Amino acid sequence: MNSEIFSLSERLVSSSYVQQGLQARRAHEQLIRLLLQQGKCPEEGWSESTVELFLNELAVMDSNNFLGNCGVGEREGRVASGLVARRHYRLIHGIGRSGDIAAVQPKAAGSSLLNKITNSVMLDVLRFTGVRSVSSCFVVPMATGMSLTLCFLTLRHRRPGARFILWPRIDQKSCFKSMLTAGFEPVVIENVLEGDELRTNLEEVERKIEELGAENFLCIHSTTSCFAPRVPDRLEELAVLCAKHDIPHIVNNAYGMQSSKCMHLIQQGARVGRIDAFVQSLDKNFMVPVGGAIIAGFDENFIKEISKMYPGRASASPSLDVLITLLTLGANGYKKLLAERKELYGHLAQELSALAERHGERLLHTPHNPISLAMSLNRLQTHSTAAVTQLGSMLFTRQVSGARVVPLGVEQTVSGHTFRGFMSHADAYPCPYLNAASAIGITRDDITLCIKRLDKCLKSLSKEAPAEKSESGSPAEDVDDQTVP
Repeated sequence: MNSEIFSLSERLVSSSYVQQGLQARRAHEQLIRLLLQQGKCPEEGWSESTVELFLNELAVMDSNNFLGNCGVGEREGRVASGLVARRHYRLIHGIGRSGDIAAVQPKAAGSSLLNKITNSVMLDVLRFTGVRSVSSCFVVPMATGMSLTLCFLTLRHRRPGARFILWPRIDQKSCFKSMLTAGFEPVVIENVLEGDELRTNLEEVERKIEELGAENFLCIHSTTSCFAPRVPDRLEELAVLCAKHDIPHIVNNAYGMQSSKCMHLIQQGARVGRIDAFVQSLDKNFMVPVGGAIIAGFDENFIKEISKMYPGRASASPSLDVLITLLTLGANGYKKLLAERKELYGHLAQELSALAERHGERLLHTPHNPISLAMSLNRLQTHSTAAVTQLGSMLFTRQVSGARVVPLGVEQTVSGHTFRGFMSHADAYPCPYLNAASAIGITRDDITLCIKRLDKCLKSLSKEAPAEKSESGSPAEDVDDQTVP
């Protein structure tokens, strides 16, 4: 409703009442105006009514919602189900064009604006969460693994003679398969054990570069967020090596946005060396449905190259979901969630440590991992390997989701490459263990219930009471998906 419509309304309703309504609408419009003007996440979250007003205004700018539209093409934003149309706020055309996921669609000004403002807001969020010098980013409707593949395929055009990707080992299948899908051969660098932590073997990285030749490497593919006892890669040192040997550097920052430490590592790596792009998940960092990621970097031209590599138009759902979430939370609301997560990490560590001590175990010392924790399971192992894997099954049936039990000696072949000690990020980690993580959205009640149920399971197994039979491995976490517990 514009000013003219409000004036006409005064013929039917008292002018004072209409003016009050006009002022209320202008309050909503002021928030929208600031968003479009600044392109940043609002400090305070919007009400749902403001968010819905904004989305409805965007929707009426798309041709499928024009009252007199006559569509005779093959893609006209037609939707058979009203429920589906409402689910997407009638923003049906998606984002991008056939040649560029970031391009504006002539038939969909509203959806194009949604895409642009989401990317702008996300750039602001990346900056205030710690990567201050990031220059460009875009939301892509693919999860982390496929988004990494898109980065590798883009680099192929810059380094057509490259065959290898140098990869410090992390036992998560989609990371490994992202390189194979792009057509490259991973050169796996085994981690080194320092205390309880598994850390990047920098000497082996440099030796492999010298052995195979820097020109034959597409990039180094490093990792920040991961399951303990592995810790984030030594990003600064890797970035320096990349700059020294002129090798691109892609960082898997899957759920690292929620950790100031992971974001600081990326910022520092870019400052002292080379990081070409870093990829993070939407669902793990923003509590939205699975299916989106953010590809970001420090060279705007390279990020544009990646966006142009995406073939065809794309779904707007991930962009819509994360924009709604950020507008509802506001920057302060999101920062509050990050602070709560960090605080509860300390609480989870204390509770796990106390529980471990009661059962003759210990919390592994992994201070460089800011999200994930690990508790030894040595006493269960002395009983039997089956008892270790059974613990995972017992937790799962007791509705403790995300806990990850890692036994010794598991072998797994992924696309022809055999990993010894799979799930533990090492050929022979010294002990079996259980993972738990303090990820964004976790509550104190989650921790209390988890510790209570874990305590009961450990007591039950120590008494050799009848318990559920387990398949090999733990069903409590699908290692084919790096979803945070």
